[in-house]
Amino acid sequence: MVLNLTPPFNPFQASPDDCLRYKTFTFPGGEPHITIKDCELTGCHIHVSTRLDSFQSFGYLMMAVDALKRMNIASFDLCIPYFPGARQDRVMVPGEPLTSKVLADLINQLGAKCVHIFDPHSSVTPALLSHVNDIPNHDFIGQCLGMLPPDIYLIAPDAGASKKIHDLAAALEIPGDRLIFCSKKRDVATGKLSGFEVYADDLYGKPCLLVDDICDGGGTFIGTAKALKAKNAGKLYLAVSHGIFNKGSEELS
Repeated sequence: MVLNLTPPFNPFQASPDDCLRYKTFTFPGGEPHITIKDCELTGCHIHVSTRLDSFQSFGYLMMAVDALKRMNIASFDLCIPYFPGARQDRVMVPGEPLTSKVLADLINQLGAKCVHIFDPHSSVTPALLSHVNDIPNHDFIGQCLGMLPPDIYLIAPDAGASKKIHDLAAALEIPGDRLIFCSKKRDVATGKLSGFEVYADDLYGKPCLLVDDICDGGGTFIGTAKALKAKNAGKLYLAVSHGIFNKGSEELS
């Protein structure tokens, strides 16, 4: 059985008959509340899926898990593809919290049998979560490459992406001479990006696929694209596991 807290998102590909019926609402004081309408769940294992994009969504998840436990389920697992706070995996400026640990602690206390996450920003989040299934982006990027020119370069736009791209290339049997590494500088106090560099002399007009886990406003990819074009890159493509696109996609296009 599946409890999908963020319809139409359904990572388990469950049929409507397998999905639990529920109602959510918020009390006037701001407290989230849920009522699960399928009452006979004793001994069942439940798949719970959700997109966590606010503390309110965390509240609904916690209320849902408590309700399920009170219905005497046997166990449950969680599917949280985009794990919030994964980018806040270290304290950059004194006075900041370690957000990834704060949120992982909230998830751990729920007692899931397994927590499924997809292409987390770094190794920190999987290390903080209990009983985690860390799903890499290999199959996803393989599908993307199937729609693109066969001689395309894979571009790691910054140091974080560079750490993952070796594993990706090994999984997809991509030769090392098709990997291009880039870097940028970020002011940790302001978040401003600068100093985009491409570590290749000439890209010979070849198509390039930028690969990363998250696109927020797109500044990293816009700056990297300009640096790639300066090195004679051909047509540019972008594949990200988690698209936030808070500034839209027009400037990226």
